[in-house]
Amino acid sequence: MIKQFTVLGAMKAPILVFFFSALFIWSGFCVARSIKGEITALPPRGWNSYDSFSWIISEQEFLDNAKFAADKLLVHGYQYVVVDFLWYRKNVDGVNLDSIGYDNIDEWGRMIPDPDRWPSSRGGKGFKEVSRKVHDMGLKFGIHLMRGISAQAVKAKTPILDVLKGGGYREAEREWHADEIGMRDKSCAWLKGFMSVNTDLGAGRAFLRSLYWQYAEWGVDFVKLDCVFGDDLDTKQILVVSELLEELDRAILFSLSPGTSVTPSMAEGISEHVDMYRVTGDDWDKWADVAYHFNVARDFAAAKKIGAQGLHGRSWPDLDMLPLGQLTDPGVQQGPHRNCSLTLEEQRAQVTLWSMAKSPLMFGGDLRNIDMTTYNLITNPSLLEINSYSTNNMEIGEGIMHIPKALQA
Repeated sequence: MIKQFTVLGAMKAPILVFFFSALFIWSGFCVARSIKGEITALPPRGWNSYDSFSWIISEQEFLDNAKFAADKLLVHGYQYVVVDFLWYRKNVDGVNLDSIGYDNIDEWGRMIPDPDRWPSSRGGKGFKEVSRKVHDMGLKFGIHLMRGISAQAVKAKTPILDVLKGGGYREAEREWHADEIGMRDKSCAWLKGFMSVNTDLGAGRAFLRSLYWQYAEWGVDFVKLDCVFGDDLDTKQILVVSELLEELDRAILFSLSPGTSVTPSMAEGISEHVDMYRVTGDDWDKWADVAYHFNVARDFAAAKKIGAQGLHGRSWPDLDMLPLGQLTDPGVQQGPHRNCSLTLEEQRAQVTLWSMAKSPLMFGGDLRNIDMTTYNLITNPSLLEINSYSTNNMEIGEGIMHIPKALQA
């Protein structure tokens, strides 16, 4: 049995028409049995702090959002809560996105949470207490990471921890340091202070291994590795991190970002080594941003990349977070202070497209103040069933049609 659904582009763009199997529950059970125990049998769902807090979120604000997710969203499959970038940066006067020298690092050059914003991290605990509280809520905990190593660690020439032998990493009868593994010619173009690690060196691999062992010790379940994909592609870094994650006793979901200029051909050779990967640039609450995703979703569906083999089961092209509800603005140091600027019709179109494209659903608004209309939209049972269990999703034509009543929140 085949059903056809359409996404109304708020009367501003051609409409994608997708078809997929209507036997959602049966298809889902078959998938679950075939890859039992793998963490990405279905597109992941959760909450990410970036759209509402930029980088300045505090521990209490994060846990308050996690509490709502546990109470009201977990039953709908939203199980990950992810703190986005710069959780290690000091939020003091004069510090901004491009500041260098204001990050908290340990003696091995590894990022540690800013203790003023994350007080439970004091005493070398890292995110252990936060992850414990998140796990006690029944949720999974995630963090954002930048590529490689920080310029701050490179400048400080910090030693490299050898987690396999203990102490500083030694090779060729000497100890190695951060300035010898940082690749200054492969610095992140859009966020100063981060660069790739030379993974051809044993010391470079040892540094990356020390990072992911630490995240596993903290109880991390999800890592979003940024500035390694799309226009920032660093294939070696991605593949080495994937190998290191496979070494761990703990399964950690591996997500890539950003997705600027990503094509299905770029995903070849990458998608099987990760769990989800961004396929567009940052999506904010502007219709032009949403409209761009229509053709991208079509192309990845046609290339059969939706639900292809991945690191922990299947891999999922990621259309980015859902910037709905109460938000901040890109590039500012301010928490949630405004409502989503998309019309309700545009919001419905976005969530419907994300669901039919089987994108991971990562809500970005402040959950503490979510309105009932937004809540009903992101928990719409028909859309979530489509997102999880539909198959053979693809564009089959264009037309001007409205979203069926069953899909309207």
